[in-house]
Amino acid sequence: MPHQPSELELERRAFRKRQGYRSVLVSLVSTVVFAAVVVLALRAAPGWPRVVHSFFDLDAARRSFPVVLSGLWLNVRVLVVAAVGTLLLSLVVATLRTLRGPVFFPLRALAAGYTDLFRGMPLIIVLYLVGFGVPGLRIFPRLDASVWGTIALVLVYSAYVAEVWRAGIESVHPSQRLAARGLGLTHGQTLRRVVLPQAVRKVAPALLNDLVAMQKDVGLISVLGAIDAVRAAQIETSRDFNFTPYVVAGLLFVLLALPVIRLTDWYTARLRRREQAGAIV
Repeated sequence: MPHQPSELELERRAFRKRQGYRSVLVSLVSTVVFAAVVVLALRAAPGWPRVVHSFFDLDAARRSFPVVLSGLWLNVRVLVVAAVGTLLLSLVVATLRTLRGPVFFPLRALAAGYTDLFRGMPLIIVLYLVGFGVPGLRIFPRLDASVWGTIALVLVYSAYVAEVWRAGIESVHPSQRLAARGLGLTHGQTLRRVVLPQAVRKVAPALLNDLVAMQKDVGLISVLGAIDAVRAAQIETSRDFNFTPYVVAGLLFVLLALPVIRLTDWYTARLRRREQAGAIV
């Protein structure tokens, strides 16, 4: 016979349902009121008509949209390559920093110096040094500006992501390593089969946040002359001195980042629910 909830439980469910409807209604009303206040305040500003003409011109948005969207495709390609390169290089650097024993000191020092250097240097300076300085050496063949921009992004973000990896690796309890070594696993097998799977679960939200940050910074490759979304918006803006193409580019970047942002929020909430469920006795 199926379980039938008691009268008290039914009342509790009905109360929670009413509270849920009430919360949604209050949130909706407060949002509408807040938006109305913001709109009225902006429209009351003396320079609002000129701002609308300079930044929110629908005709300029329609003209620039195809060009900016075409440039965004370059940003997406750079993002994919830079994300993969950052993931691999940062994992190598983090592994070097976690090596034990005095014989590995030079490697640990090299990895630490790398992370200190590129975490302390602004990305735009690294872009200039890599994009204009390295080609000036005439060691490498002539490459597209987007290639040098991708290399600069990988160098900078690998320093940040390596520290995220290192924090995840060091958060795994030493007994896990000892147990794996006691079973006969080598250091590499222990890292690959025992440590990294646990570290990935711990640092996944931080890695996704770094990916969101990289999605914005790929627009900086425009300083090297690459015709991406930002550069295309700049060219369109220079034609009629209207800044609407920049707004179009910004909205496209937001749409590009939204899926990863929502994925990050979902995964973070999922981890929190699992931890809270495990804490219930």
